[in-house]
Parts: sequence; structure tokens; C-alpha cells
Amino acid sequence: MMIKNQSLLFFTIILLISTTTIAQLSPAISPVVQPNPKPTTTPAASPKPLVPSLPSNSPSENIPDTPTVDVIAILRQAKSFNTLIRLMKITQLINQLNSQLITSKSGGLTILAPDDAAFSQLKPGFLNSLSDGQKLELVQFHVISDYVSSSNFDTLTNPVRTLAGAKPGKVELNVISYGGSVNISTGAVNTTIDGIIYTDKHLAIYKVGKVLLPLDFFAVAKTPAKAPSLAPEPSDSAKAPKADKDDTGTSSDSSSSQVNPTEQSSAGAVKINVVALGLAFTVAAAATMHA
Repeated sequence: MMIKNQSLLFFTIILLISTTTIAQLSPAISPVVQPNPKPTTTPAASPKPLVPSLPSNSPSENIPDTPTVDVIAILRQAKSFNTLIRLMKITQLINQLNSQLITSKSGGLTILAPDDAAFSQLKPGFLNSLSDGQKLELVQFHVISDYVSSSNFDTLTNPVRTLAGAKPGKVELNVISYGGSVNISTGAVNTTIDGIIYTDKHLAIYKVGKVLLPLDFFAVAKTPAKAPSLAPEPSDSAKAPKADKDDTGTSSDSSSSQVNPTEQSSAGAVKINVVALGLAFTVAAAATMHA
């Protein structure tokens, strides 16, 4: 019994020594540090669109967001843009628009689209009176060379560059946004953007209230001023004023009293002949009486 107790005591001592040695050899466990919670940041609110969305007939939700979007298909689905579609086709501008949209280096496009009601406000026969070049310029004037989102119109620099090119004082598009609306002025037409027809990351189409007419469509060509014509020379009768007649009926003009030298010499000769004839007659008569 004593031997058993001694063995148990010995085993206990050995166990305590082993536990102490292991505790000394093992590295101290560092306390667990709780990471500081990262401050939660609320995402910045996206800018409020300056252009309202059109009613449910807008094709934005039905057409996929791909670079090969067809502009004509969008306008057809939006309806009431038949005149604009026809102009895009006859001027072949639609080919340029579609090819520019599929170019990766392109910054996108923004189309300001007047509907058929806007075109009906033009004077009858106005579109037919335009030349082919003017029709192309008209449609190009409705396309901004870059993509403009509905909330970025206030960042544009006037005059805004369109596909019609830069023609200061003739083809200028100015955009002013304030009070939640976007106003457009061409110098000849003032209108507003009424709503969004379609928008994605490459293309934006907005409805405008009027057809955007360039100012040079109303420029009147100035004809050069005619050189003043010389007055015609007066005729001989006009050069010499008519002489006034006095009470005796004779002319009071000094020019009428002047006699041609030839006429004056002839008259003198006649007077001399008459005097000589009178003297001869007198002498003959006196001689007869004395005889």
C-alpha cells in the first residue's frame, strides 16, 4: 500500500515538472486584438437628372445596351418620329451614326430629336425648299458629337459642337440648364428638351419641342451697292435757257441781241448800197432841174 502511494506521488511530481517545462518552453500567446471597425460610408447620391423620362412607350428598357444599337429602330419604337427618320435616310446620315456608335474610340452621341408635331410647325414646303446640303446640315445640327447624360447638360460649354461643324454666328447651338430644365437656342429657335427617349453608356436620344433651325438658313445674301450713275449731259436746248420776253415781245436775253458777224457785214453792205442809190437819184434829179 505504501509502495503504491509512493508511486502515485512520484508520478504526480513528474507530471508537474513536465507541465512546468512545457509552459516555459512554449511561446506566450499574444492577446487577440479586435480589428477596428471600418467606418461605413454612404454612397454619394447620383446627380439628379435634368431631363425627365418619357412615358412607358420609351424603348430604353426593351433594347439591349450594346454598341450596335440601331438609331432608326429606337425612333420607330418611340413612334411619331417619321419625318426625322426620313431625313436621316435620304441624307444617309444614319450610316455615319451607326458606324460611329460601333467605334470603340468614339465618345458616343447625343441626338436631339424633334417629333412629327414639331416638324408640322414649320412653314408649308419649307423642307422641300432646302437643298440636299441644307437637309444634311439640318439633321447634323441635331446631333451632339459626344454622349451627354441627362444630368450633365449643365457641364457643357457653349457653343456646343454638333456634327454640323463649327460655323460661328451661323451654326451655333447653346444649351442653358436651370431650374430642372434644359433650354436650347440656335439664334433662330428657342426650345426645351421635353424628355428622354433612350439612353445608355454610348447613346442618348432626347425629345425636343421644336426643329432646331440654324441661323444661316435665314441669312440674306447682301447684294453689293450699285455705283451712282452719272447724270446725262443736257442737250443744246437744255444748255441755253429760254430768254424771257419783255412787254414789246422782244427777247430780253443778251445772247439774243448778239448778231453773227457775217450777217452784220451783209446788212452793212445793203445799207451802203441803198444810201449810194439814194444819192445818185438825188444828183440826177438836181441835174434835170438845172437843165
